[in-house]
Amino acid sequence: MGNAIGFLCGKCCKPTKDDVDYGSVEPHGVSAITVPEGLSKYVGSSRKAQANWYRKLSEAWKQTKPPPKTPEEAAMLVIQALARNQKADVEGLLAFYGLPLTDTLVELSTGVPTSLPEGVKFEMETLPVDARSVADGDGMTVYVSTADSRESSCVPREVQVAAVRRDQARAQRNYPRADALHNEIIEAGYRVIYLQNNEEVLARKYRIRLRGIDAPENAMPYGKEAKEALVKIVQGKCLRVQVYGEDQYGRYVADVYCNGRFVQELMLKKGLAWHYTAYDKRQEFARWERQARDKRIGLWASSNPEKPWEWRRDQREGR
Repeated sequence: MGNAIGFLCGKCCKPTKDDVDYGSVEPHGVSAITVPEGLSKYVGSSRKAQANWYRKLSEAWKQTKPPPKTPEEAAMLVIQALARNQKADVEGLLAFYGLPLTDTLVELSTGVPTSLPEGVKFEMETLPVDARSVADGDGMTVYVSTADSRESSCVPREVQVAAVRRDQARAQRNYPRADALHNEIIEAGYRVIYLQNNEEVLARKYRIRLRGIDAPENAMPYGKEAKEALVKIVQGKCLRVQVYGEDQYGRYVADVYCNGRFVQELMLKKGLAWHYTAYDKRQEFARWERQARDKRIGLWASSNPEKPWEWRRDQREGR
């Protein structure tokens, strides 16, 4: 929808016949802040308080680079800018502009750790995530540039050679040969990624399993919703991934952060994942799951949602 927050700031700075001026008057008699008349139907605070919200939102929008481009990003900006205001008023403002409400965008309590937690094997920064790389609500494939200091010394010789020969083939417009060489690179666990600035980057592939949560499988109730929620969180974003080890399927088990937000916390608070207590004992995970249960959001809207690990067992046993 283009610049998703732009229309909000435009609404507060461009009065219509139905709007009321509660802002200061600047030189030449121009109103600084104009509050939409219909907003009071959605919120309980005074019009003067509403004008203060718009000042905060306008300033937050100016400071956000790049500005929000999706409804989810715009809603997150509103939530963060008005963090000290009443939750009901924030929800009302989101509803007024048709932005996602806080049952789908939640307030977070956990940021990125300032130092590596105990048990972390290594940390990596990914390239922007493609939506097609999200497998389900708790798994995805990411790519890390081989220019990364950790990766640069680990690229197999055959991958380096194939990458150079591919570039040569493309320069000679021998595209079938270039594609064949790229397939060799892919089979070795790497890929050439095209960035928005038309730059090509050789990157290593990592399959990630979100540590400590278990989302519904795609074929289960709420499986589609869980996958879509994870896509919305990570699509187009560079992630910070803290790897603890590998599982039996060769996936890297990790804590994942996106723009400073803890992805597992988001999924639990949205009610789109279980705390996977068989493998994780973190008390905050249990608390976040309980909060979603109490609010009956996501899969907890069902009185007795099926546990994904039990569903997988039944599938294996042919039940």
